Amino acid sequence: GDRARSPCVGTRLEAASDGMRVRDLMQRDPATLDADDPLDLADDVMRLGRVRHFPILADGKLVGVLSQRDLFRAAASSLLQLQYRSSREWLATIPVRAVMSTRVHAIAPDRSLRDAVDVMIAEKIGCLPVVDAEGALVGLVSETDCLRHLAHLLREEDEASPDTAERRPTE
Repeated sequence: GDRARSPCVGTRLEAASDGMRVRDLMQRDPATLDADDPLDLADDVMRLGRVRHFPILADGKLVGVLSQRDLFRAAASSLLQLQYRSSREWLATIPVRAVMSTRVHAIAPDRSLRDAVDVMIAEKIGCLPVVDAEGALVGLVSETDCLRHLAHLLREEDEASPDTAERRPTE
């Protein structure tokens, strides 16, 4: 059914997110990997640090992004191709640059959070490296960061509403 809404519910959420800039939400100094690092290192850091995306640098410049999905694809292909070696040994021989995404979509820290979300949705990507005017990596904003922010806004909205039961879906 339809959701009953206070006339200012959407307005408050829009106002709260309009002024939000990428720099306000991004992870500063994100963990990075070098393009020549082996995939087993990426695998270890992803598992231990519960990280799903790494900006990849070569000579200090952003050259790619390695996602958990890229790593899974590499591991799966190794299992299909190399039966005589363990997947782990195989990953140790492959540099990150061989499987990273090189079509990097980055964003400036002063762009709006809405712009960042629009890019991630349009490009079907889970994160955006944040780069300054010189192209230096200064942060990373991920879909999880954006969802956490949305959850915070929705909690604030619930707390500000006199009757949250009015907004629950009806059967």
